[in-house]
Amino acid sequence: MEEKNGSPRPLPRRVLNRLEIDQAVFFAMASRGWQFVAGPVTVVLIGMFFTGEVQGYYYTFWSLIALQTIFDFSFQPVIVNFASHEWGELSQGGANLSTVDKATIGQHRSISRLASLLRGSLLWYGVAAALFFAVVGVAGVAFFSQAESSQAESSQRLSWQPAWLFLVALTAVNFWTVPFLAILEGCGQVRSVYRLQFARAVLGNIAVWILIPLGAGLWVTVAVAAVRLICELIWLVSFHSDLISTLMQRPTGERVNWRQEVWPFQWRIGMKGLLGFLNASLMNPVIFFYHGEVSAGQFGMTWQILTSLQAACASWIRARTAMFGVLIARREFTELDRVYFRLLAISFAFLALGSAAFYSMILILNHLAIGLADRLLAPLPTAMLSLAIVVLIISESQWVYIHAHKRSPHFGLATFGSLLSGVLTWWFGRQFGVIGVSATYLFMTAFFYLPLWTAVWWTCRSHWHQDLGS
Repeated sequence: MEEKNGSPRPLPRRVLNRLEIDQAVFFAMASRGWQFVAGPVTVVLIGMFFTGEVQGYYYTFWSLIALQTIFDFSFQPVIVNFASHEWGELSQGGANLSTVDKATIGQHRSISRLASLLRGSLLWYGVAAALFFAVVGVAGVAFFSQAESSQAESSQRLSWQPAWLFLVALTAVNFWTVPFLAILEGCGQVRSVYRLQFARAVLGNIAVWILIPLGAGLWVTVAVAAVRLICELIWLVSFHSDLISTLMQRPTGERVNWRQEVWPFQWRIGMKGLLGFLNASLMNPVIFFYHGEVSAGQFGMTWQILTSLQAACASWIRARTAMFGVLIARREFTELDRVYFRLLAISFAFLALGSAAFYSMILILNHLAIGLADRLLAPLPTAMLSLAIVVLIISESQWVYIHAHKRSPHFGLATFGSLLSGVLTWWFGRQFGVIGVSATYLFMTAFFYLPLWTAVWWTCRSHWHQDLGS
């Protein structure tokens, strides 16, 4: 393959092209890779400079902040999918949204609908951010106050209240900015969005590494939230202010019908995401409650490594969500399938290789009796979890493909599967510990979800493309 001037492309670039690694995928994978590098450094600094009490509050702060997933209700991918369809129609006509005159807002159907989508999304996230601040903020105060009162009296109490309230407030403001990123990603700015995510991850960790030795304590969490918010605001103003200001204009043309178009899709995908979040969060507490903190710690560390690996490999598919929506809007189904199957093959292969490498490392650590082996799971449960995440990437990719059509069918089956998974995880985890939880996860992934969702995907793909193509 040659450059435009006729000279051959460099070998590294040709390899990246063959592996479908564009800049968006690169920055998505870089963000995951950075977590592997930054995580151990942060853990060491916390162990050196935090007391046990501060460390406990630090990690619990972040655990409660993660509850924003519930308030998001999986709305972010819904915005991306809807925006990508409008962008597909708009760009197909040769328009460039970043250069559209603000005076034309409402005159073009897709521009008007995008503006309507953004304004409605900002209203939704504004309410969700306020609820997050009120519910999680108050719940956190009550939780930490109760925990503090149950502890033995000490001469000096840890002052956690100001840091907690500032953290919740900054997180709520940052939560409100989600629609801007989602709209931009749907409008083809995928590379820019993922570059932002990588930059704020790096800058956030640097802030942590500087402030922990300086004695900032729990205010480190506030600094991370502030860095995240500042990065997004600078990014929006510096690179996308024209586009955002265009879409912030009041639409005068066709608008998105939220009741008929958005909500039927949103509540289904939201409930699926919520049930999936609760299911994934159930395994470690079951092990902790019935089999102690040591087993829970081994499972937690192993699970974090495997899920980070899976998320990195899933970047090939997830970074193309907006592209899928554009191709569907243009009725280019042959190209859609070509891109999808190629990306799935690449992500599956890399995840299989990465999981095999991790499992081999576990075998080596146990064979050589290295101390780190005691911090991770034994080979058998590791093998089951590794196989499960490799299989799961197929089902998850199928749902990205399905949701790109702005539909989310078979909600009843998804709910039944989540409930069944939760019951089996609790029952077998209680009886057999890590082995029970790992076996349940593998069974549900390989023998329930994979055949069921493959059948759903195949049926929907056949019917929808025939209908949309007619």
